[in-house]
Amino acid sequence: MGSKQKISLSLFLIMSAMFITLIANILMNFRDYGLQSVENKAKSIAQTVKHSLTSHMVNGVIDNRELFLEQISKLENIDEIWLSRGAAVIEQFGKGFNNEIARDEIDEEVLKSGIEKAVVEEKIFGKSSYRITIPYIGSSEGSIDCLSCHTTAKSGDTLGAITITMSVDDIKEVGMRTVGNTIIIALILIIVILIFVNKLISPFLTLFESINRVMQKAQQGDYSDRIGSTNGKESDTVAGWIDGLLEKLQTTLDDIEQKISVFLVHQKRKKIDPLIDVKSTVNRLADIYRFRKTIEHDEHINEVYDRLAHILREKFELTDFNFIEADTTHKNVKIVYVEKEIHCKAQDGCRADRTNTVVDSCQFHKMCDKFNHDIGKYYVCIPYSISNDLDFIVSIITETKEEHDRIRELLPSVQDYIDTAKPEIVSKKLMHMLELTARTDPLTGLYNRKYLEESVKTIVSQAKRTNTPYGILMADIDFFKMINDTYGHDVGDEAIKIIANTLIENVRESDIVVRFGGEEFIALLYNCDENYVFDIAEKIRIAFSKKEIPAGNITFNKTISIGASIFPTHTDNFWQCLKFADLALYHAKETGRNKCVVFSKDILKDGELGEEY
Repeated sequence: MGSKQKISLSLFLIMSAMFITLIANILMNFRDYGLQSVENKAKSIAQTVKHSLTSHMVNGVIDNRELFLEQISKLENIDEIWLSRGAAVIEQFGKGFNNEIARDEIDEEVLKSGIEKAVVEEKIFGKSSYRITIPYIGSSEGSIDCLSCHTTAKSGDTLGAITITMSVDDIKEVGMRTVGNTIIIALILIIVILIFVNKLISPFLTLFESINRVMQKAQQGDYSDRIGSTNGKESDTVAGWIDGLLEKLQTTLDDIEQKISVFLVHQKRKKIDPLIDVKSTVNRLADIYRFRKTIEHDEHINEVYDRLAHILREKFELTDFNFIEADTTHKNVKIVYVEKEIHCKAQDGCRADRTNTVVDSCQFHKMCDKFNHDIGKYYVCIPYSISNDLDFIVSIITETKEEHDRIRELLPSVQDYIDTAKPEIVSKKLMHMLELTARTDPLTGLYNRKYLEESVKTIVSQAKRTNTPYGILMADIDFFKMINDTYGHDVGDEAIKIIANTLIENVRESDIVVRFGGEEFIALLYNCDENYVFDIAEKIRIAFSKKEIPAGNITFNKTISIGASIFPTHTDNFWQCLKFADLALYHAKETGRNKCVVFSKDILKDGELGEEY
């Protein structure tokens, strides 16, 4: 039932209850008023009869009372009137000519008690009557002494009673006409009120029902419904405002959704409520914006990877995942971040990078042959193209199928963060390459002199703080100019590459190899003594002498000379110690080449650095 019907029915029921109450009150009041009028009339007649009979008795004409009573009975609405003698009167005067004794129990009760009694006999469709029996009480007080005639009676005895029966049909008819007229008037009034109220509030009830309908749909996420016309000026104005607001809301939500799709990868899911979806999407954008602003100020790419890992760990509740970089130009794959442990040999070839598609273990048994399937876990590897020569792969490992499915649902949100991080990854990779280019030799890939100059402060402070010595080797190809003059600069460059590789092959990962300039190379050997430095120098010298240097269709061999010094054993000034290694190299050249010399005081020329040393 609609609100309009409910209100109309409630109004009708209220007015009906009021109408019934009104009619009942009128009936009761009219009945009481009618009965009171009859009672007053009967009492007046009874008093008149009493005084008349007393007069008749005093005047000695009491025997003519029948004529008097007959005349009284002919009065309007009086049906019957009779007298009943009390016991004292019967004892003194007898029952009378017409047997004036109690006719029924009511007469006997009144004669006995001396209390008047009225009886109403009401019938809806029959004759209705009113009977009242009034006692006459003997008294010697007043102007008339009743006991003077009724000598057998005492004061207070009931001398007799008069009974009068009267018809109340005329009163009932008047009451029925009055009630009927009242009913007709009330019904007409109710109908008029209902019509007026219905016409007055109908537009507002229609507005309310329409608002209720529209709001129910809006609660379910449907903002397309409208209120429309309500057939009322004021209500139509309100409906227009609400419809306009809903139209703006729907248009704005659609516009926001279209604009946001440019920034986010939307998930394929059932929409619950566009307003809630927009709120959720704005929150996602805010989170992504904060992430982007944070990584913009990170200095190194590893910091970006750490931030991204924090998002996956804290926001998406991932516990086991790896980040993999794939250099598409040089076909080089390496794992750059490990959250828990490594589960595959991605460096041997990543399927996700090779196929540029998502690799999902639930799609096919043993989807990737590089994954360790013995651990019995699920995995999904998602490739992202960062630049033309760099792919970024996120490998996520889960324990259960349910968790795996949950992560599949999260992949679009993960991609939002990857897409946000792309510019910073490219920028920081480029900066790293530029820094690497500025600090490395393009021909050999070794660190250059600039790197050495920037690293000296760190090396010196570390060596002094931990009391760790560094061996300094300075190597130079013997008669290098002859190679360029004889075979050309291309062969000379090849010789430089070979000596660079020879140095790398014969030192540790903790050692540093630098192309100091031209054909001169420096190796900084971490934590070593003079014997170890000489042994490594000899190892390098012998290894290079065995290298074949190609020159067209032929090959040839060359030798190198190496000078060495120990920092801070020989001096706590690094650059001076490097100069000592250079002096040792010069001494090796002067004393026959193809040899290794460790610096000592003996190789100092007269006056050269003597005072400083």
